[in-house]
Amino acid sequence: MTHAQLVSQIAVNHLTPQCRKLYKHLQSRKAHGVSQMEAMLLLRIAALPRRISDLEEAGIEISRERKVDETGHAYVRYSLAA
Repeated sequence: MTHAQLVSQIAVNHLTPQCRKLYKHLQSRKAHGVSQMEAMLLLRIAALPRRISDLEEAGIEISRERKVDETGHAYVRYSLAA
């Protein structure tokens, strides 16, 4: 286990239940990430940007990708940084 992985694991142990659930989801869907709508429907997390900030404050690197859906609605997809 690398130092970064060890630090991440320690940080995860001190997260709130919602943040742990989000982190595990991001780990299992590395290539796809999560959007606000998916977080609400799948994880029952209403304040995704706040939970993302909580993960970042714990030292977990998150990447953001701005997208536009087929109806023209802009949204952000969050994923673990590579």
